[in-house]
Amino acid sequence: MMLDKDLQSIQAARELVKNAKQAQALFAKFTQEQVDQVVAHIAAEAAKHAEELAKLAHEETGFGRWQDKVLKNVFATTKVHDHIRAMKTVGVIAEDPVRKVMEVGVPLGVITALVPSTNPTSTIFYKTLIALKAGNAIIFSPHPNAKQCSHKAIEIVKRAAREAGAPDGIVDGVSLLTMQATETLMKSKDVSLILATGGEGMVRAAYASGTPTISGGPGNGPAFIERSADIEQAVKDVITSKTFDNGVICASEQSIIAERCIYEQVHQALIKQGAYFMNEQESALLAGRLLRPNGMINPEFVGQSAQTVAEKAGFSVPAQTTVLISHQTTVSPQNPYSREKLCPVLGLYIEEDWHAACDRVVELLTNEGKGHTLVIHTQNPEIVRQFALEKPVFRMLVNTPAALGGIGATTNLTPALTLGCGALGGGSSSDNVGPMNLLNVRKVGYGVCSVDDLRQPAATPTLIPTHHTASVTTQAACTRPVSIFDDARFTGKSSAPSVTHTANTSMGGDDRFACVSPVAHNEMNEARVEQIIRQALGRQ
Repeated sequence: MMLDKDLQSIQAARELVKNAKQAQALFAKFTQEQVDQVVAHIAAEAAKHAEELAKLAHEETGFGRWQDKVLKNVFATTKVHDHIRAMKTVGVIAEDPVRKVMEVGVPLGVITALVPSTNPTSTIFYKTLIALKAGNAIIFSPHPNAKQCSHKAIEIVKRAAREAGAPDGIVDGVSLLTMQATETLMKSKDVSLILATGGEGMVRAAYASGTPTISGGPGNGPAFIERSADIEQAVKDVITSKTFDNGVICASEQSIIAERCIYEQVHQALIKQGAYFMNEQESALLAGRLLRPNGMINPEFVGQSAQTVAEKAGFSVPAQTTVLISHQTTVSPQNPYSREKLCPVLGLYIEEDWHAACDRVVELLTNEGKGHTLVIHTQNPEIVRQFALEKPVFRMLVNTPAALGGIGATTNLTPALTLGCGALGGGSSSDNVGPMNLLNVRKVGYGVCSVDDLRQPAATPTLIPTHHTASVTTQAACTRPVSIFDDARFTGKSSAPSVTHTANTSMGGDDRFACVSPVAHNEMNEARVEQIIRQALGRQ
């Protein structure tokens, strides 16, 4: 009897998990050197197919530019591998002989990874490398609109892993794509983590599955051009970023905010670099098409060129147009220019000063993209500091194209294609996700004191009178956790010494008494003893 497609896909997904679990149990016994050899071979082999897969992804999805997808594939292999190559992830990964603490890397187990149609091959390369580097198995669930190129990428990493000696099943993917198959993977008790990159609905489903999830989130990055910025370079960075793969990277700029005093310079620089300023009618035409009735982005415009976007909206622009720009004064969920636009379209806001720009940045990020990314162009370090302290994002970029800076290509941030938005964005991590996010750490702690030590009364530092000058050694001695009732002056075992300003650590006495003001003529009477006790206990 032939099973229905959904039932076949469920059974196939279960088999993938079973095989992955068995493979990971074997892989978990690999040494660091063996793991590194597997990861290095996968990275090298995948990089060889960067152009082939870029063209295939562009042909299948219609998104972006294949030339830029080549760079993304190289980034996801070579750049990511260079970054993780020397990481310790197997066995003892850190040891502190002074504090007597040791850390051991513990793989999570089997990871399920969701793949977006906007980055269908580079995401597979990147996630394979970071998952296996951490000692895990990984199973991919490609996007239905990019299944051919994703399956090709999966076959490449599967073959490379096998060639390097990894057990079969350590990396694989769903071939019979159904929602039921993906749901089976996400809800399996043998899947330890979901690594989700994709649309908001799929990410929500991942969190709702009950399986621990690390996800990226929607971006809505504002680009603030402050008056001290190199305006020509700032505009060049924005155009470079927004046209890279036609804007499908979620870290790319979604709006420009410029101070009024430099706006004319910004305006001229944008025109010089191919920006087209839409009039009110053209802005309205595009606004009516950018979002679906349910408020989600219209996939018809995702990853399209500026000319194609304009044509689909019902107007024409010059052939050399790089981006479409619409002047805006409002922010709302219904205004697509104030939301994420995965195509070369930007909203433009003019503000009086950097304080007003701050408010606009927060308004935009609160509207969408909280926790993700913003970029600022400035030569003023104090402006950078103020933005860094206050803005609700976990990637703040300075003087760089946001799409490339956010993923760690033009910055020293962790190279990654899953950009966490933290609790602000409803996620579990704020990191550019790497191998250390995909393992647990077992802590080993040696005993450094006994229960008897814990029972000793803790000392309270004695306040030094303002007329009294004590050495650093004396002040430090005043904090030693030694019980005053063990002092020889109270046990009767020896005569009480005179109180001086010099700490006496060699005899094992209570050094806190060294902090006590001297007694006239070194007298030690009953009243003086009580005073010493009160000072030593901080009750004077």
